[in-house]
Amino acid sequence: MTLFERLTKKAQEHPQRLVLPESTEPRTLQAADHILNIKAAEIVFLGKKEEILKEAEKLGLAHIGEAEFHDPDDANFTEKYAELFCELRKKKGMTLQDARYTVKNPLYLGCLLIKAGDADAMVAGALSPTSSVLRAAFQVLKTRPGISVVSGAFIMLLPQNCSFGEDHMLVFADCAVVPDPTAEELAQIAVATAKTTKDIAGLDPVVALLSFSTKGSASHERVDKVIKATELAHELDPSLKIDGELQSDAAIVESVGRLKAPESDVAGKANTLIFPSLETGNIAYKLVQRLAGAGAVGPILQGLAAPVNDLSRGATVEDIINTIIVTCNQAIGDKGL
Repeated sequence: MTLFERLTKKAQEHPQRLVLPESTEPRTLQAADHILNIKAAEIVFLGKKEEILKEAEKLGLAHIGEAEFHDPDDANFTEKYAELFCELRKKKGMTLQDARYTVKNPLYLGCLLIKAGDADAMVAGALSPTSSVLRAAFQVLKTRPGISVVSGAFIMLLPQNCSFGEDHMLVFADCAVVPDPTAEELAQIAVATAKTTKDIAGLDPVVALLSFSTKGSASHERVDKVIKATELAHELDPSLKIDGELQSDAAIVESVGRLKAPESDVAGKANTLIFPSLETGNIAYKLVQRLAGAGAVGPILQGLAAPVNDLSRGATVEDIINTIIVTCNQAIGDKGL
């Protein structure tokens, strides 16, 4: 069973309420129609029902009518969410009048549905810049307890003849969000990525914090940052199997791990790699993708208090379907199912 076959099956077994705020976007509608057809989620559209159904009819979609529809311009529906947003942001000077205006924005309204417990997750970005999606999520949902930073992970689907990783998978982070994390942020990224490894890759996380040094083989302030991050990650989650600082070969090659870090229970066995900066993570995932012919699933946003994922504005229908499936599995993981 492939990764997405397994994730789809789990989504079908535990359907989540997923908000799609970009409700008339054609690729999003096509993806939603597929999700509804296979019963992998309950879809909540934010927009005018008649406009959404008209667009779906143009596209020849048969299942959109099975979704739930809410109009951001319907004050009778949005008032409780405006009141909630005003309460959340009152220390920032938010007034009820300002909140009533803001909830007309489907990105904010979608996050407020999640905050109120009326939905489980959201996928957006086919029409909206990443900054807009993240701003709404930050202001409404905020981050998980003990986490102050949002990061982006990729699940690397390695070729069948590749001997590294576990079940032909490795998880890389941060490859998408934080340019130069502090030791504290790096520790939080490690803990958040371990959750992604468990909830999405379906693996017991074995986490390596990477560096150009292994256990003191080099001395530099950037090495010190990784060492400190490892200590902090242990404090954040003592149950995690996590170690650093490790060079990449020491992390994933068993013979090298035994040689360079013989006392480590992570060296040579890591399935989750935490890069010391965004540039290293982004470069690494793209090189592995191109040179090894690996699939790259992501970026999967992690660290938010509830699952929200951002799409590329060039996303295909298949990309959106896969992102919905991943996001639903994040919500399932949050519930411990």
